[in-house]
Amino acid sequence: MLDTPVEPLLGLNDPDPVQIVNPGGRSDLLLIGDHAGKVVPAALGSLGIGSGDLDRHIGWDIGIAGLGEALAAMLDAVFIRQTYSRLVIDCNRDPDRADAIPAVSDGTPIPANEGLTDADRAARRAAIHAPYQAAIAAELARRDAGGRRTQLVSLHSFTPVMAGVARPWQVGVLHDRGELSLTHRTLARLRAEPALTVGDNEPYRMDGIDHTVPRHAYPDRPYVELEVRQDLLADAAGVAAWARRLATVLGE
Repeated sequence: MLDTPVEPLLGLNDPDPVQIVNPGGRSDLLLIGDHAGKVVPAALGSLGIGSGDLDRHIGWDIGIAGLGEALAAMLDAVFIRQTYSRLVIDCNRDPDRADAIPAVSDGTPIPANEGLTDADRAARRAAIHAPYQAAIAAELARRDAGGRRTQLVSLHSFTPVMAGVARPWQVGVLHDRGELSLTHRTLARLRAEPALTVGDNEPYRMDGIDHTVPRHAYPDRPYVELEVRQDLLADAAGVAAWARRLATVLGE
């Protein structure tokens, strides 16, 4: 319990924390983007970092906003995406974890995230993390109430090099527990393309650090978490090509 009231973080000119693309989409796939945005609330200034750092992979998942929007149109699916940078608060982390608001990200200090009080953290959770998770839960509840079977597709992207190590995969399929039918089908279809190097729980494993998919899909909702390498989503042509590929894979 906090001893003092939590002051609102977002001002009148700050955008909503959640964007819902194609809200009337009829597909049984629900697309989500935990790290699709890189906005910083006005009250937090620049977080103490340069705009170039915010544009890097530490600030957001490069290319995912455009990929999700294109897939929503191709599949007639709903896409729920986060507006704010993962450096403000990471919506794919339990908000009680220290790394949900990192003081350092991939070696870059984030001065505005140092020495935060409980009230500071609670303000970010209330303004950004909670509304995003609530929007996903509400869409799933609405569909469940109508007897509509939903499959969850979490969209992410990864940097081609991390800690000096090149990553050879063009795309990764992440999973852990739960209902894995969609995961297995997606992995098999991507691996059927001979030109692709597909990671099975690469470059990351889904584990206890992940928050959104376990929260909304476990134990019995079909899901898949996709990671596309960021250099392949660096321009509109790359985004369009991957949207076509994934629309075919997921639409089957």
